[in-house]
Amino acid sequence: MLKKRQVSLFAIVLMIILGASSCINSRKALYFADRKDETIAATNAVPQSVIISNDLLSISVSSLNPEATAVYNAPNTIISATSGSQNTGSSVQTTGYLVKTDGNILFPIVGSVKAAGLTTAELSDQLMKILVSKKLLIDPIVTVRYLNFRVTVLGEVARPAVINVPNEKMSVLEALGLAGDITIFGKKDNVMLIREENGQKLVTQLNLNSRLFFQSPYYYLKSNDVIYVEPNKARIAGSTRTTQFLPLLLSGLSFAAIIIDRLTR
Repeated sequence: MLKKRQVSLFAIVLMIILGASSCINSRKALYFADRKDETIAATNAVPQSVIISNDLLSISVSSLNPEATAVYNAPNTIISATSGSQNTGSSVQTTGYLVKTDGNILFPIVGSVKAAGLTTAELSDQLMKILVSKKLLIDPIVTVRYLNFRVTVLGEVARPAVINVPNEKMSVLEALGLAGDITIFGKKDNVMLIREENGQKLVTQLNLNSRLFFQSPYYYLKSNDVIYVEPNKARIAGSTRTTQFLPLLLSGLSFAAIIIDRLTR
């Protein structure tokens, strides 16, 4: 009878330890846990992404002379790419101006034009000045947009994905929403943002538990940003061998308790 009680007590203690170790801090599972009714000043402007090599640009030109303008609206590059925010396997033909490895684009009649290191607005102004100074067009309007503005969401989200952004404006929350949101096992207080700036990788931590995130300079994303959601301890513990074999251990203890019970009758 004593042995039976010892085994039962051991099983109960083991289950209590298991339950305590798997508990998740519910406050950390919430977005903006410190929120309150207030108006937060929108001080975080949408960052201007800088053009880099291998970017694909849409450049449209208009003027009072449509015939003279037509040649500038014929893109010189055709790229095959996978479409959509998820890996559906569908391929489309994307036309645009490819920024070469030397940072230049080939613009009709004008020739090679430096694009890398400029924003789309700066490149637009530069092309307008070139067209006017060479007397190719009168009062042209040039619009430059990204065709490959995208962000990547990885880690503890429902659907990790590369997300194409057609309007060149996306917040961290929008990207997470398109990726199916952070799972219950993701750390909302330790979301990693990886960004390339001036040839260097910038890595910063975002705390989505805090309402101060609304004022973060990283609230809005740049092209090619990567968001990584780190798993919490419960997720990591769930993937260890100890946890995998724990059901077998509990079954063994139950079986042993039954055997001891039969032997002590």
